[in-house]
Order: sequence, then structure tokens, then C-alpha cells
Amino acid sequence: MPRNQFERMMFALMTVIVTVHGYVFYSLYVVNGSTLMEVNHTHSVLDAINAQGGVYIFGHFLPIWTVVIIEFIFAYSLECIVGSPCSFKLACRIFDPKETHPVLFETAITCATVGIMCPAMSFIAAWLYYPYYEGFKATPYKATNKITQVKLNV
Repeated sequence: MPRNQFERMMFALMTVIVTVHGYVFYSLYVVNGSTLMEVNHTHSVLDAINAQGGVYIFGHFLPIWTVVIIEFIFAYSLECIVGSPCSFKLACRIFDPKETHPVLFETAITCATVGIMCPAMSFIAAWLYYPYYEGFKATPYKATNKITQVKLNV
């Protein structure tokens, strides 16, 4: 368990190194993975990305390693600036660090970090991978009548 600021930064670095790789591929698949595979006639998202010459990010096709580095910079910065301080404060609101067992307190900090970082990185990924070439189109919500019918039937 980290005891000082340097150890916290190293722990954040190790966490980000492990999670960013998986998260990059996860967010690419969720945002437009099936479309990429269909358009490029491949059976995996990674093959589809390689077939089109990289990942479309901010209006350019970049190699996958560049995307990993960009996400790493965002994740590490966000972890050090927002994630760690806020998760510590959230854990302190629930547990007293002097009276709580250290493993339980660190678990609370980890859970709070996940609760902060997952939505924040999802928001960043949505901006990074948005298909800007299509423009910003506001589409009307088509399921309004179905929701109204469900409410009336209940």
C-alpha cells in the first residue's frame, strides 16, 4: 500500500500501464468495432484497424500505438490530478483512516478510484473516437412512444 506521494505516483503508473491497453481496445470495439469489421471485411477489430491504416482520432488515422500513448497521457494525468485526491477524500468520508484496517481503507480508495476514472475515461474516449467526418447530427429519440406505452400498461 502506498505510503507517500512517490509511491502513489508509481502505483498510479503501474495501474495506468495495465489498464490503458485493455481500455483502448475495449473502447474502440464498443464505439465502432462492428462497423469497422463489416466495412473492412475482417473478423477482428485489430485487423480492421490495420486494414484501414490506423484509428480515426481527431480527424486523422493514427497507428494503434499512438492511440495507446495518447490514452496513457490522459489516464495518468487524470489519475494524478483528479482520481487519487478525490478517491482519498471519498474514502475518508466513509472510513476514518486512523481507525480502519489499512487493507479495508485501501480497498475503499481503489473502489472510489474506479468509480471516478471509468466514467471520466469513457467521456474522454467518446471525444477522441467520435467520427467528426459525419458532423454533429442531433438525432431525435425514436423510442418515446414505446416508453409511453410501457408506462401506460403498468
